[in-house]
Amino acid sequence: MTLLDRFLAGDRLALARMISHVEDRLPRYHEALARIFARGRGAYRVGLTGPPGAGKSSLVNRLAHKLATDGLSVGVIAVDPTSPFTGGAVLGDRVRMQALYGLPNVFVRSMATRGSPGGLAAATKDVSVLLEGFGFDIILVETVGVGQVELDVAAVCDTVVVVFVPESGDSIQAMKSGLMEIADVFCINKADRPGAERVEAELQSVLDVRRDVHRPRSGAEDAPVWEPLVVPTVAIHDTGIDALWEAARRHQEFHNASDPNGHRRQRARSDLMLSLSELVRTRLENEVFDSGVLDRAVEEILDGKADPYTLAQELFGRWRTGG
Repeated sequence: MTLLDRFLAGDRLALARMISHVEDRLPRYHEALARIFARGRGAYRVGLTGPPGAGKSSLVNRLAHKLATDGLSVGVIAVDPTSPFTGGAVLGDRVRMQALYGLPNVFVRSMATRGSPGGLAAATKDVSVLLEGFGFDIILVETVGVGQVELDVAAVCDTVVVVFVPESGDSIQAMKSGLMEIADVFCINKADRPGAERVEAELQSVLDVRRDVHRPRSGAEDAPVWEPLVVPTVAIHDTGIDALWEAARRHQEFHNASDPNGHRRQRARSDLMLSLSELVRTRLENEVFDSGVLDRAVEEILDGKADPYTLAQELFGRWRTGG
């Protein structure tokens, strides 16, 4: 049997190897993804993002354990920083997800960012497709925790949970980075510590302002708008986990009721654009960067003979026309 045949037969070892195959972009990986994509049955994807030290790993552990206990199958993608020596994840699932070992309906995979600027590994979307095609009900995506540049989690997940802690500092400043716009649920973890009530009040205040700004004018027939929920948790004590999951499901139910195809359409568009972007980038790297053209262009910039903006346009134009 081929690796794909074993994957389709439900072999977990084949799943792990298929993920490596996709991560490394080995030959014909896209053909396997195309076959597996057709098997997907709409797994619910939940992303957890936020500043480092917010306790995202603990929340994922507790959520996955709860869902598995409830009889659901859960795939976990934990995106870690890239090791400068091996190119792999600095932290591994053996360290971070030990509480999930032994649960037959949970699968955990650590992935390295490999330079991805948005907190998610470049192949996270494709690994989500693999987990969905394998038959998991829920996919939890934990981002690397670089805070202000994790906005691409919204392109991969159905529901985004932004995690804060009382010690995070000025949460409003953190939200100015764009996290406010992608958050469907705000989680205040370690809520048993001083300052939790202040952070919750700040979040509610900002949400009130946004609600006033986006309130439709009298007589306007605007579509209903989701209002993010704020949920306090203490993950290490398993406190608030049920409420957090309930908030996430309420968000899912809201979109299913108000615009059942809207999010699917948005995700399909995002998936297509991500795939196109990667295809173009790979072609450019293989056909332009490796040919020495890029090195010569860099020397022109250093010698003051050209600027990067004009050269980028010229190189892209020559590549498109095959010149």
